[in-house]
Amino acid sequence: MTSPVHCEPAAMVDLTGLTCPGPILGAREILESLRDGQVLLLLSDCPGTRDDLFAWAKQTGNEVIHTEPREHGATGYYVRKGRSGTISAHVRLDMRGVTCPGPIVEARQLLKGMRTGEVLKLVSDCPGVRDDIAGWAEATRLELVSTVGTGSGAFEFYLRKL
Repeated sequence: MTSPVHCEPAAMVDLTGLTCPGPILGAREILESLRDGQVLLLLSDCPGTRDDLFAWAKQTGNEVIHTEPREHGATGYYVRKGRSGTISAHVRLDMRGVTCPGPIVEARQLLKGMRTGEVLKLVSDCPGVRDDIAGWAEATRLELVSTVGTGSGAFEFYLRKL
């Protein structure tokens, strides 16, 4: 399965220069024209967009799957219409507040005791963890099933033991 952070957007809207709630209203209009599962890339430089977009997505059943810095102080928000589905985790590990490599070290220990096919939900807000998890999953017998941004810099990683 391709990691959601590398998905190709079906549409893009550049709303840099608009203040909130402009970017959210623009995203809503474009998302209404997309099919479930398609992704919109929203570009915004309004500092309130991040919190507003995550809250709006949660309330409307959409999903912010990735954010990335862009030129001139803008941020790219990848928003999936609808949710990818609830992933059932067998084990949960909340590592918010722990710096790298702590989240991976602890996750590796938990995974040793898990059975093939079971899923670990790892929550972390370490700034480098997103890239670290992707590389670690590729180098080991893990499938990165999904990466979900939860707002305020935290991510949920769903890792299946292969």
